[in-house]
Amino acid sequence: MTAATIPTVEISGPPAERGRQYGEAARDRIGRALAYYEGAFGESSGLTWDQITARAERWLEPVRAYAPELVEEMGGIAEGAGVGLLDVLALNARGEIIYDQTFARMRARADAVADVADVTDDREVTDGCTSFAVLGEASGDGHVYCGQNWDWRAGVADTVLMLRIVQPPHPTVIMQVEAGQIGRQGANSAGIALNANGLGGRFDDAVGLPQTVIRRRVLDSQSISEAVDVLCRTRGHIASNALLTCREGFALDLETTPGAHGWMYPTQGLLVHGNHYQTTVPVQLAARYRPESSDSLIRVPRAEAGLRRLREAGAPDESRKLIHQAMSDHLGHPEGLCTHPDPRQPEVKWWTTLLSSCVDLTTGDYHVTPGTPCDHAYQHLPWNLYDGPYAPN
Repeated sequence: MTAATIPTVEISGPPAERGRQYGEAARDRIGRALAYYEGAFGESSGLTWDQITARAERWLEPVRAYAPELVEEMGGIAEGAGVGLLDVLALNARGEIIYDQTFARMRARADAVADVADVTDDREVTDGCTSFAVLGEASGDGHVYCGQNWDWRAGVADTVLMLRIVQPPHPTVIMQVEAGQIGRQGANSAGIALNANGLGGRFDDAVGLPQTVIRRRVLDSQSISEAVDVLCRTRGHIASNALLTCREGFALDLETTPGAHGWMYPTQGLLVHGNHYQTTVPVQLAARYRPESSDSLIRVPRAEAGLRRLREAGAPDESRKLIHQAMSDHLGHPEGLCTHPDPRQPEVKWWTTLLSSCVDLTTGDYHVTPGTPCDHAYQHLPWNLYDGPYAPN
């Protein structure tokens, strides 16, 4: 096991001030993220970075209308990192920008059909992740666990960091993010966790909110009902899956789309979701749907099988060991639960598991692997979830 570590950044204060702290602390990583996406977008779409940021500007007013303090925070990040606000917004809307580009190419074809299934052979547009929730009835030690393998482009591996946001009156949040992003996956001091998976898809031309903004709002929630309400009442620009887990031993998965939502609950205390629709296929896709990340059909049952072994664990250290083993599965290598770059592909299309997380919502301990779990041991973060406001009694 490699003894690498993921950088940790802690910020606090009003939105603009905590943004400045973030930008200053992560300046180098934000620069690397911008350089990577400038090259990757240029390779896939032929657009310059100025053209990318011009496209990102379409989300500025919708985000400001929904969560003005998050625009302030992004402005602070830009100031601290010495970049522009639209640069930071582009990092936060990178998935949405990719899908808009995909549709622009589709419509340029003489035989184009406005159906996301037309682009599902191009995995470069979808986050590949496997998320899980294990409730007390499914863990031998009675604890509530959640986490995921976060699979994305290998080229952003050196932009990943762990971020702790102290933001009264909201709960304190711990997240794994690409540098410059204000939201992704994590948990908060109210005992609520969000793990997310890309589903792929745009169903119409309406402008919805970027996933980073929605996910941050979920993690700002003080109760599980508030978190669910955020997901049910906001309209995302693209389809995405959200697996919510709370300390009290409840979990719910929501397949959110620009149209209808689907939902599912744990079976015998275990819930796993990948990158394909597991509740129902939206009517807009039903006639032609194929999973964009086909290996998701393998990852989900393999994770379920491995995580069922937690019933054998008698203590948290045994549970973490079994979770680590389950999420290190290599069936289908180089793709699979623990994903590695495929040397047969161009480097710009290399995918990997950037990070594997394991959160003990019972104790507040947060563990992550700085890279593929098969190669890296869990790093115990220096913060406990419940060192903050709204900690459960």
